Amino acid sequence: MSEKHMSPNSLKVSEPEMRPEYDFSGAVRGKYYKRFLEGTNVVVLEPDVAKRFKNSDSVNKALRTYLKTEKRSPAARSTRTRKSITRQLAEHGSAQQNARRSGLF
Repeated sequence: MSEKHMSPNSLKVSEPEMRPEYDFSGAVRGKYYKRFLEGTNVVVLEPDVAKRFKNSDSVNKALRTYLKTEKRSPAARSTRTRKSITRQLAEHGSAQQNARRSGLF
């Protein structure tokens, strides 16, 4: 039977949705809502940033690299580290461009 010709009665479920042994009379709506929000760590990337990363692993790798450099004091940072990061970012960009050209993403 197509959806256009279905009557509301044909959509009814033969069994009740809730079993009789379920008792929510003492339930509190949203009791754990705040705790849930505090425990989540979802980060929404802006579209221009999201275009640069294929998945969460690549984002995490870039952030870990950044955090390693931040742990050092500015005086202790070497130009070699900056060059290494610059090279990694350039390689990442080149790999993405090659993948785009080959149709991988």
